[in-house]
Amino acid sequence: EVQLVESGGGLVQAGGSLRLSCAASGFFFEDWAIGWFRQAPGKEREGVSCSSSDGSTYYVDSVKGRFTISRDNAKNTVYLQMNSLKPEDTAVYYCAADLTCRIDGMDYWGKGTLVTVSS
Repeated sequence: EVQLVESGGGLVQAGGSLRLSCAASGFFFEDWAIGWFRQAPGKEREGVSCSSSDGSTYYVDSVKGRFTISRDNAKNTVYLQMNSLKPEDTAVYYCAADLTCRIDGMDYWGKGTLVTVSS
Protein backbone atom coordinates (compact mmCIF):
# COMPACT_ATOMS: atom_id res chain seq x y z
CA GLU A 1 0.00 0.00 0.00
CA VAL A 2 1.36 3.38 -1.02
CA GLN A 3 1.55 5.79 1.89
CA LEU A 4 2.71 9.39 1.95
CA VAL A 5 2.93 11.28 5.22
CA GLU A 6 3.68 14.99 5.32
CA SER A 7 5.09 16.83 8.30
CA GLY A 8 6.72 20.14 9.13
CA GLY A 9 3.88 22.56 8.63
CA GLY A 10 3.08 25.29 11.11
CA LEU A 11 2.74 29.00 11.73
CA VAL A 12 5.58 31.28 10.68
CA GLN A 13 5.99 34.99 10.17
CA ALA A 14 6.53 36.45 6.73
CA GLY A 15 10.18 36.16 5.78
CA GLY A 16 10.62 33.01 7.83
CA SER A 17 11.38 29.46 6.81
CA LEU A 18 9.90 26.00 7.14
CA ARG A 19 10.98 22.60 5.94
CA LEU A 20 8.31 20.14 4.93
CA SER A 21 8.97 16.42 4.82
CA CYS A 22 7.18 13.70 2.91
CA ALA A 23 7.86 10.17 4.13
CA ALA A 24 6.93 7.54 1.58
CA SER A 25 6.37 3.81 1.78
CA GLY A 26 4.83 1.00 -0.21
CA PHE A 27 6.68 1.49 -3.48
CA PHE A 28 10.22 1.56 -4.84
CA PHE A 29 10.95 5.15 -3.96
CA GLU A 30 13.92 5.69 -6.27
CA ASP A 31 11.82 5.00 -9.37
CA TRP A 32 9.06 7.46 -8.57
CA ALA A 33 8.54 11.19 -8.85
CA ILE A 34 7.42 13.05 -5.76
CA GLY A 35 5.63 16.35 -6.05
CA TRP A 36 4.41 19.04 -3.72
CA PHE A 37 1.07 20.70 -4.29
CA ARG A 38 -0.80 23.27 -2.25
CA GLN A 39 -4.33 24.49 -1.88
CA ALA A 40 -5.24 27.77 -0.26
CA PRO A 41 -8.75 28.43 1.05
CA GLY A 42 -11.09 29.20 -1.81
CA LYS A 43 -8.46 28.50 -4.45
CA GLU A 44 -7.67 25.64 -6.76
CA ARG A 45 -4.91 23.20 -6.04
CA GLU A 46 -1.56 24.33 -7.42
CA GLY A 47 1.54 22.35 -8.29
CA VAL A 48 4.48 23.81 -6.38
CA SER A 49 7.49 21.62 -7.04
CA CYS A 50 8.46 18.15 -8.15
CA SER A 51 11.45 15.86 -7.93
CA SER A 52 11.64 13.24 -10.64
CA SER A 53 13.44 9.91 -10.40
CA ASP A 54 16.22 11.09 -12.73
CA GLY A 55 17.07 14.00 -10.45
CA SER A 56 15.25 16.70 -12.38
CA THR A 57 13.42 19.29 -10.33
CA TYR A 58 10.61 21.64 -11.22
CA TYR A 59 9.15 24.72 -9.56
CA VAL A 60 6.20 26.97 -10.14
CA ASP A 61 7.37 30.48 -10.97
CA SER A 62 6.02 31.97 -7.74
CA VAL A 63 8.39 29.91 -5.57
CA LYS A 64 11.53 29.86 -7.71
CA GLY A 65 14.50 31.11 -5.75
CA ARG A 66 12.68 30.63 -2.44
CA PHE A 67 11.78 26.93 -2.28
CA THR A 68 14.09 23.98 -2.76
CA ILE A 69 13.01 20.38 -3.21
CA SER A 70 15.35 17.55 -2.34
CA ARG A 71 15.10 13.84 -1.82
CA ASP A 72 16.89 11.30 0.33
CA ASN A 73 16.42 7.93 -1.34
CA ALA A 74 17.96 6.14 1.63
CA LYS A 75 15.21 7.51 3.87
CA ASN A 76 12.40 7.41 1.30
CA THR A 77 11.79 11.05 2.06
CA VAL A 78 11.39 14.22 0.04
CA TYR A 79 11.86 17.63 1.57
CA LEU A 80 10.62 21.06 0.61
CA GLN A 81 12.73 23.82 2.10
CA MET A 82 10.70 27.01 2.06
CA ASN A 83 12.51 30.30 2.65
CA SER A 84 11.38 33.93 2.49
CA LEU A 85 7.82 32.83 3.08
CA LYS A 86 5.02 35.17 2.13
CA PRO A 87 1.40 35.33 3.35
CA GLU A 88 0.32 34.11 -0.09
CA ASP A 89 2.19 30.86 0.58
CA THR A 90 -0.44 30.01 3.20
CA ALA A 91 -2.08 26.75 2.20
CA VAL A 92 -2.40 23.07 2.92
CA TYR A 93 0.62 21.42 1.34
CA TYR A 94 0.30 17.91 -0.04
CA CYS A 95 2.92 15.57 -1.34
CA ALA A 96 2.06 13.22 -4.14
CA ALA A 97 3.70 10.34 -5.97
CA ASP A 98 3.61 9.09 -9.52
CA LEU A 99 5.97 7.63 -12.07
CA THR A 100 6.49 11.09 -13.56
CA CYS A 101 6.02 14.68 -12.47
CA ARG A 102 2.58 15.80 -13.54
CA ILE A 103 1.35 19.34 -13.05
CA ASP A 104 -2.28 18.28 -13.37
CA GLY A 105 -2.09 15.85 -10.49
CA MET A 106 -0.46 12.63 -9.47
CA ASP A 107 -1.73 9.20 -8.55
CA TYR A 108 -1.08 8.96 -4.82
CA TRP A 109 -1.56 11.64 -2.18
CA GLY A 110 -0.80 12.36 1.42
CA LYS A 111 -3.26 14.00 3.77
CA GLY A 112 -1.50 17.34 3.83
CA THR A 113 0.13 19.67 6.29
CA LEU A 114 -0.99 23.24 6.96
CA VAL A 115 1.37 26.13 6.44
CA THR A 116 0.28 29.51 7.73
CA VAL A 117 2.36 32.60 7.06
CA SER A 118 1.42 35.66 9.05
CA SER A 119 2.09 39.19 7.84
